[in-house]
Amino acid sequence: MSFAHSSHRLFRLSPLAFAILLSGCAVGPDYLRPANWLPSAFREAPTAEARAENPAVDNRWWALFNDSTLNALIDQALLGNADLRTAIARVEQADAAAREAGASLFPNINGQANGSNTHLSEKTATWSPSSPEILRARSAAFSLSYELDVWGRVRRSNEAARASLLASRYSRDAIRLSVSGLVASNYLSLRALDAQLAVTAESLKSREESARLVKTRVDAGLVSPLDQYQADGALAALKAQQADLRRARALAEHQIALLTGKPDLQIAAGDLRQLPLPPLPPAGLPANLIEARPDVREAEQRLVAANANIGVAKAAYYPQFSLTGSVGSESKALSDLFSGGAGTWSMGLGLLMPILDFGRTTARVDQAKALNEQSLIAWQKSLETAYKEVRDALVNLRENGEAETAQNQRVDNAQKALDLAKLRYDAGYSGFLEVLDAQRSANEALLAMISTRQARLAASVELFKALGGGWQAAES
Repeated sequence: MSFAHSSHRLFRLSPLAFAILLSGCAVGPDYLRPANWLPSAFREAPTAEARAENPAVDNRWWALFNDSTLNALIDQALLGNADLRTAIARVEQADAAAREAGASLFPNINGQANGSNTHLSEKTATWSPSSPEILRARSAAFSLSYELDVWGRVRRSNEAARASLLASRYSRDAIRLSVSGLVASNYLSLRALDAQLAVTAESLKSREESARLVKTRVDAGLVSPLDQYQADGALAALKAQQADLRRARALAEHQIALLTGKPDLQIAAGDLRQLPLPPLPPAGLPANLIEARPDVREAEQRLVAANANIGVAKAAYYPQFSLTGSVGSESKALSDLFSGGAGTWSMGLGLLMPILDFGRTTARVDQAKALNEQSLIAWQKSLETAYKEVRDALVNLRENGEAETAQNQRVDNAQKALDLAKLRYDAGYSGFLEVLDAQRSANEALLAMISTRQARLAASVELFKALGGGWQAAES
């Protein structure tokens, strides 16, 4: 029989195998997305009167701060951050695992070739004088092995692997969002420290001038030396405050360097007060926006994978069918290997049936169900956490906005009180302690105003993160 004829007979039987495959069903539950029980909207969102416009916000939400330095830092972090690069490598690993699982849906086809020379013993019962002194054998063949996925074990495994791949991609996206938010938050802290350093420098100039005027008046015998001691002590306190702010700024810069993957990063001074406020979210912000958060999507894909693994475990209750076959040629001389009559072929169907495993399969099914329940709870918790984070951010955004308005009024009043205290001191109506108290109050008011504005901007960052990157404008 020729090689080609043997191949034809073997592959004529293939439709039988495919018929058996297609007639199979996948055991285990099909995934049904659980119902979302959260409220339909966030009641903490601004009212329609509070916000007339609703601009769309894309994934590059940080660009709304109109700061080229911040844009460059986040772009660098998305390229060089170690956690993000690790997440990208995990995606590549999951992609390879999914491709491996998908390959199980197809047969394994191998080629093999053998050649042997065997010297026969003359002392065996089968030996005769007519036996050849050396037995020569040459063969070449293609072999095929294939698991007939009658019960869906392979398909469920492939389903779980694809879900795990999607989960790893969403995990990467979640880390990307987290890194962007961390860089933005730390950058706002650094700019707040820059603004506080600028305020402190202005306060130092004012107090140095006050200390010189007091010294002149003390030397002239117009006031007590107590005024000079008080002025010098207030000046020293402000210098200590300046040193502490410089220390905090250096640490913030180091943290941003770590996040961006640039250890020698240096950031020029700026001012938080120059950054604009991002747009407010629309009235009646829908709660289902959080379902698009990458961490929520990741949790759902973990649930899909766990659900599919129940089917993988249940498939062990049923017999496993395997199809094997080979086609090739065999001869004693290499020159006759592909000649007429040298062809060989074989085909077989194997069955492996569980009889008694003392509850091993049931235990594995119970484990898979328990893992599925854990994944369901984790998904529900991710929704609850996301809902809470959005509500927290909305409250922080609203209350910090009101606090900033009050802080601005405090700054205005503190500056007016300082001006009046200086006039009273110059006119001799009050002591220098009143001026020191007014200077201290004005300095504290400016620092508090900057901190409140930072908190308001940071609340915007937290809202973008909590919503998975922003919101979309309602279509007109």
